[in-house]
Amino acid sequence: MLTTCKLALIASLAAIALVSGGIVAPGNMLVRETLGAGVALADDDDDDGGGNRGSGGSGRSGSYGAGAGWSGGKSLFPFRGFLPRRSTPRRPRAAAPAPPTRAPEEIVGLGISPSELGQLAAAGFEVLERDPMATFGTEVIKLRIPPGVTLESARQQARSVAPQAAVDFNHYFRPEQHPDAPCVTSDCLAREVIGWPEAQSWPGTCPAGVRIGLVDTAINPDHIAFEARNIEIVRLASDALPESGKQHGTAVAALLVGSATSRTPGLIPGGKLIAVDAFHRAGRQDDVSAAFDLARALDLLAGRQVKVINLIDLARALDLLAGRQVKVINLSLAGPPNLLLEQAVKEVGERGIIMVAAAGNDGPRAKPVYPGAYENVIAVTATDRQKRPYRRAGRGEHIDFAAPGVAVWTAASVRGARPKTGTSFAAPFVTAAVAMMMASEPDLAPERLRDRLTGHAEDLGDPGKDPVFGWGLLNARAICDTKT
Repeated sequence: MLTTCKLALIASLAAIALVSGGIVAPGNMLVRETLGAGVALADDDDDDGGGNRGSGGSGRSGSYGAGAGWSGGKSLFPFRGFLPRRSTPRRPRAAAPAPPTRAPEEIVGLGISPSELGQLAAAGFEVLERDPMATFGTEVIKLRIPPGVTLESARQQARSVAPQAAVDFNHYFRPEQHPDAPCVTSDCLAREVIGWPEAQSWPGTCPAGVRIGLVDTAINPDHIAFEARNIEIVRLASDALPESGKQHGTAVAALLVGSATSRTPGLIPGGKLIAVDAFHRAGRQDDVSAAFDLARALDLLAGRQVKVINLIDLARALDLLAGRQVKVINLSLAGPPNLLLEQAVKEVGERGIIMVAAAGNDGPRAKPVYPGAYENVIAVTATDRQKRPYRRAGRGEHIDFAAPGVAVWTAASVRGARPKTGTSFAAPFVTAAVAMMMASEPDLAPERLRDRLTGHAEDLGDPGKDPVFGWGLLNARAICDTKT
């Protein structure tokens, strides 16, 4: 009898919770305020495997936001206290293995001479791939190490044979995004925080038709955000490798040049985007780009006369973009220091090309990530709508500027839109600003441009440059209305 009464009570409580909105069913629609969720969630259809680092659509009614802990949604079982507790304790879950940081059995080199390559071949190294780097006047070479030799020993041996070349592991670089934070309305246009004007009201001499270069994951060109067909996509990875997910690349591309009439208007909706897809899918939800491919991508895009790019498969990408004569390169990815990448960044910087990179999302105590930490790269951290630092963003003396990067409303990979969080989505704001400035003043020197961004930035945190915000929050109101 007691059990029957208990079950009846539980059923009654469940019915009350359902009618009153205590149960929030998961789904892809916006959570209504009348149900008490308090936040707007994804209005999207992301279906390419959940995205990078667990950032894909989960169907949950809440999300981890800029602060600590879970926000949004309500418990599916508000009456769970009436249920009997599990007598056997749960077995702790084994920690997921860390993703690989480099390709196994491979090293890469930039500037290895034919005679040195012959010596390496005689020692058992095998050429897997080689590609001319027009920007650098040499070629980048991918080598398989000899059997029975460790990667460290093989790298040291190759450096001894070719001391003047940049030889290193074929490191992996990944997009810098994290689980989506909630936003307070359906269209979370974070650009309002920095005063980014509407396309029809650009001040001063800001042009509308700038060319932008992007190196990122795959992009869905059929998304409604690209209805103007203003995107050219170049896939750099081998056709033998699986295509990377489309979440990150589609989101960054739409943030830059999304149609002004779509749900996800871009920062420069009239711009032309040349996008290099240099990533490939290395695991279930792990999109990576190797240093070898990043250099090639940069060289390619530089020849297309683009003004800005978002970097992905770094060494190939840098060479590709430099060959397209770009003026600015945006790098929404991060990884470990790499000699080949460092050399490529140096060569690109010496050509007067400005590089913008994500500061990384490994936390405030993490080591600096690259290419953002290189001296001639602009490193961008992320802030929320209250101009507070994103809690996962990297910090350090290499941080240059801050920009919105929490709950940034942009395109989902298939259709619709969703908020995105991470320093990957802060970097495009600075990239777009630099692109507009360079297009309005083609002869503007990189040093002068940096000074102008610094002078107009909103100083946050400690006075002057600090490890959290750099020189401060980007001020879009002053991008093109003055030449002081």
